[in-house]
Amino acid sequence: MASSLAWTLPRPWSPTPARRADAGSAVARGVRDAVADGTLSDLDEPALVAACVANQPGAFDLIVERHRRAVYQLCYRYVGNHEDASDLAQDVFLRAYRGLRNFRGQSSLATWLYRIGVNVCLNRVSAKKPETEAIDEHQFVDARSESPSEKMLRDERGARVRAAIAQLPPKQRSTLILRMYHEMSHQEIADTLGSSVGAVKANFFHALGNLKKLLGEE
Repeated sequence: MASSLAWTLPRPWSPTPARRADAGSAVARGVRDAVADGTLSDLDEPALVAACVANQPGAFDLIVERHRRAVYQLCYRYVGNHEDASDLAQDVFLRAYRGLRNFRGQSSLATWLYRIGVNVCLNRVSAKKPETEAIDEHQFVDARSESPSEKMLRDERGARVRAAIAQLPPKQRSTLILRMYHEMSHQEIADTLGSSVGAVKANFFHALGNLKKLLGEE
């Protein structure tokens, strides 16, 4: 998957005056020290974001490296095929790169990226019907031990579930994907979707009920 998510940085930004004013802060000093020591990968999240905004070479590449698998998987759950998921993941990181100077750290960087990803994916699926394909490498199944008929049945079940999820209302779909596939807590989902915990619980309940109906399990 690494090759499908190769990242090329667009034109570098220049730090804003407000960010320049922070150059004497402890975070900025930590960033400079880490860069000088060649330990950029050891930076914590706030310091890594500061390094990106300060246009330190390699800083945003490290963010992509840390989060690209989760972002790709999120995108795949919406569109159901590798090519579109890779394109969407690229779009997510491009938007994150352009908007990182506005990241305030009120949520984790992962939650912020998920929020961008959900919006990007919902915009795509509302305009294009997904064409689903298998994602065996992410299903934690040893395909070598499967017979051809077992693999066919698993692929068919997976395709049916993805097609059913695609028919759910957007909020239910997003809640179900984040809860079931990304194992996020109700609070994390609420932070990602800009909703309340109560609304997340309700959407998840209704999503499960609608999914059962669509799959004919009632």
